Amino acid sequence: MRSLTLAVATLTLLAGTAPALAAPCKDPRTGKFVKCPTAPAKATKCKNAKGQFAKCGTAGAKPV
Repeated sequence: MRSLTLAVATLTLLAGTAPALAAPCKDPRTGKFVKCPTAPAKATKCKNAKGQFAKCGTAGAKPV
């Protein structure tokens, strides 16, 4: 009987935390859970052989 009660309690706790794990971001205006925004991609910077910043498409430029 104890093991059955323990199993039911465990399943109840796991079922209650599933929505929080699915969408951890909350919209501040509405208070609803929403899909989390992705981080913007970093702009790559390149340097030439002399160590000066250059456009990444030029010859000899390597990303930093």
